[in-house]
Amino acid sequence: MTQSDSSIRVGIIGVGNMGSAHARTLLSGTIKGAELVAVCDIREMMRDWVSEQLSPTLAFWTNAEEMLSSGTVDAVILATPHYDHARQAALAFGAGIHVLVEKPAGVYTRQVREMNEAAAQSGSVFSIMYNQRTNPLYIKLKDLISSGELGEIRRLNWIITNWYRSQSYYDSGGWRATWSGEGGGVLINQCPHQLDLLQWTTGMMPTRIRAFCQFGKYRNIEVEDDVTAYAEYENGATAVFITTTGEYPGSNRFEITGDQGKIVIENDTLTFWRLRESETQFNKHYEGKFGHPECWKCEIPIEGMETGHPGIIQNWIDSIQHGTALIAPGEEGIRGLSLSNAMYLSTWIDDWVELPVSEEQFEHELEQRKQHSSISKSNAVTDQLPTDLSATYK
Repeated sequence: MTQSDSSIRVGIIGVGNMGSAHARTLLSGTIKGAELVAVCDIREMMRDWVSEQLSPTLAFWTNAEEMLSSGTVDAVILATPHYDHARQAALAFGAGIHVLVEKPAGVYTRQVREMNEAAAQSGSVFSIMYNQRTNPLYIKLKDLISSGELGEIRRLNWIITNWYRSQSYYDSGGWRATWSGEGGGVLINQCPHQLDLLQWTTGMMPTRIRAFCQFGKYRNIEVEDDVTAYAEYENGATAVFITTTGEYPGSNRFEITGDQGKIVIENDTLTFWRLRESETQFNKHYEGKFGHPECWKCEIPIEGMETGHPGIIQNWIDSIQHGTALIAPGEEGIRGLSLSNAMYLSTWIDDWVELPVSEEQFEHELEQRKQHSSISKSNAVTDQLPTDLSATYK
């Protein structure tokens, strides 16, 4: 469904770190065809802050449902706690409103699947804030894989350990790093982008996962801060994913091996070790002992600039107005979430987990942990935001 070229009236639900950053982006005039007209935050005390720090002309609501049914907004950005995304998106879709949801799409796949079904029935434009899809490094990687340059994928390795977080970070809000507040730790908070890119760049989802999450290994928290996972794919490829918030200095290295060579993304550089002929073909005719295919090390030129959060917002607005293809369709948020759900469940049951994940089993295990969480859901909502509203990270 497309809308006329008249300015899209945008509302933001949740004026925390990301919500306030998106508000400033819209107010700056950077996003063409959009106008920020309203914000919603459950804390009444934020009314004055919004007026003073953002704009005194913005309508302010403390009830999301009332804002969505008011007729004052055409589209909303959801920057609320993870558990609230699916419910609020469904309310927006029911009112015929377009939605851009912050990552992650939700905490468990059933709520996200139902959100996707509501989006499909509404005809609204639905996007998710996977801003790393605008990074030219990963765009080029996706192109090299989909074009066949790398050949059939055999192995994936991603070590993403540059998420260092101190105890004081976790202590800054009672909702942080709790099963009731965030619904998890490094997988659900810091790593949704990498879990999305694993499947988006390769076009592959694993068939099963065996993971080892360690809970409160480095910090006094109840959720995971260290993860090692192993995945298997239908074509025989395998993957290892390693992440933590407790190491410094950390690494960010994504290595993909295919029949035609190897690609490594590290330090904002994409390097392609390209085989002159495929390993499969070389092996068929080679009769020596220790030979190998001829290999060329290629520093792949990367063109373009990462547009980040503003790029996703602009693309969403362009899709509403002109039917432009979405960079990050909201319905695709369930894919990365399926990976993290599988990693949690594998750890909890100490066994392999096949994909798609059993929704009932995952929710049962999650509920057991929520019941013993250090905070209640109500406290998670009221204490959802840090005091430093100038920050733009979680």
